[in-house]
Order: sequence, then structure tokens, then C-alpha cells
Amino acid sequence: MDTYKIVKYTSEHYNLWNDFVAKAKNATFLFHRDFMEYHSDRFEDYSLLIFDEKDNLIALLPANRVGDEIYSHQGLTYGGLVLDSNCKLSEVIQLNYQLIHYLFDAEIIKLHLKVIPTIYNSFPSDEMEYISFLLKAKLTRRDAIAIVELGNKITPSRVRKRGIENGEKHQLKIVEETTFDLFWKELLLPNLAQKYQTKPIHTLEEITYLKSKFPKLIRQFNVYFENKIVGGVTVFVTKNVVHPQYISGNMAFNTKYGGLDFLYNHLINSVFSNYKYFDFGISNENNGLQLNESLHYWKESFGARTIVQNFYEIETKNYVKLKQVLI
Repeated sequence: MDTYKIVKYTSEHYNLWNDFVAKAKNATFLFHRDFMEYHSDRFEDYSLLIFDEKDNLIALLPANRVGDEIYSHQGLTYGGLVLDSNCKLSEVIQLNYQLIHYLFDAEIIKLHLKVIPTIYNSFPSDEMEYISFLLKAKLTRRDAIAIVELGNKITPSRVRKRGIENGEKHQLKIVEETTFDLFWKELLLPNLAQKYQTKPIHTLEEITYLKSKFPKLIRQFNVYFENKIVGGVTVFVTKNVVHPQYISGNMAFNTKYGGLDFLYNHLINSVFSNYKYFDFGISNENNGLQLNESLHYWKESFGARTIVQNFYEIETKNYVKLKQVLI
């Protein structure tokens, strides 16, 4: 087997890490250190860099540690091994042998892998699905994600079309804003508190900071009726995929104005029509074991169809299972 060097991330690797993320075949801006570290006080970072024999960086593992277990990464929607676009399957098998061996020697018992959905990849990159099989990984969760393929759209249902027409009739106005204050304070925070007794993952200060770091990738669209905000959406934009991170409106937003249908139609068919996918996100609860049927149906009625995201638990003692794979 080839020899690889594994190094724990430090601030000295900041530029090297970010440069690699920018050109990796299965990475988004969520793996940039500025995004990972906005909540660094909540996690014990255990991110790793993997170098080949010539000292070329070929892979990253964004990760955090909890006791004797590693997660990839609990502060991110997706994770896993970030790979150079030239990395071949045999290389990924070999570097995983040494990576899992490295964790085993460090007395890490388990690696929890949160695989990045395939639509976010720049090139095909299912290596970790195959290697998880080889490592006898335990599938601990599987989420159903509703996506619209923007270059091959399915016609929305008549109900959605009526909602779009209703928004047009009420002359709703969609404006891209540079700040989040109005949406956060008037809609998102009070609605989440009232309906779910919870708060958004990001505080207003955090999302404002993140937008300052990624101004073209985190965008805010507000919907107005007679100059009063009635709804809005915060969007994360990656190379291939547009994902609404937060959506909220007042009581009349959807029932009276058709606002949600009107807003999503505008994003899908006007603002982001040149992207590959529109990711509505998951409709699951209870670690994927239950599906909010009405929510998922609403997404499907917009022409969305389902892909999955897998979550694995890998016992590091199983690194030996990769030793005799290549023949």
C-alpha cells in the first residue's frame, strides 16, 4: 500500500485547507474554515489533512471529537472525506486504511460519517459509500431529500400554479436584501418560537457574519405586500445547488397571498434557473425513520423528486478489512 501522512488541522493550515476546498470534487463553502469556525466554541475540532508520499494534499476530513468518537462534522449539514478531483478509488481505499488505522491508534472507537449528497459534487464521488460497505459500517440514518433538477423540470401541480397566480394577483413584491434584520426579527424568530418553541441554528449575528464572509453564497429574499414584509427565505448557494436554509412568513403569507408558491417559483424559474438543482431539504424526523408526508408531498407538487443522504457509524477496529481489498 502507498504511504500517506495524516496531520491534525491547525490555524497554520488555514490557506492550504481553503485552497483545497475550492478545487475539491466534493466540497462546498460549508467546508471553508470561516464557515466551520463561526461556532468553534461549540465543538472540539478534530479535522485532518491527508498528504501523499510527495507531500501533496489529497484529502481532508472536516471533523469534531466527542469523547472517544469522531463526527464528520456535527456543525455541518453534510461532511465526509473531501477529495482531490484526481483521486482514484484505489487511492481512496488505501488512504482510508491509513486514516481509520490512525484513528484506531489514537484510541478513537468510532467515526460517524455524514455523507455529502451526490448533487453537491462537482464530479462523481461515491467512494465513501463503497468504502463504508467494505468497513462493515452501520447505516444509522437515511434522510429523504426533495430536489428539483432545474434543467429537467417536472411541471408543478395545478394547486401550486394557483398559488403562484394568487401571489401575482396580490402583487407580491420580492426583493433581495443585503441584511437579515427584518426577516429575522419580524418573522423567523417569532414564528419558530411560537410554532416549535425553538430558535434558528444561526443567530442574527452569526448569519450576518457568515454573509460578510460569503456575500455571493448566502442571500436573503424578502416578500412584501403593500410595502410590509409578509415572508422571506435565506438561501445558501453552492456551485451546483441552491438550498433554502430558512423560510418563514406571517399567517396570511401562504393561505391568503399564495406567498410560498410565488416565492419558490421566482427562485426556481428566475433567479437560479441556470443552476443544476434546487434542494428543498429533508422532510424527515426521528433520524429518518419517519416522513412528514404532507410536507414532502408539497415539495413533490413543485416537481421535486427524492434522493437520499446516508449516515454511517464506522468502528475503527475494522480498518483491517481494507488491507486485502485491492487484488
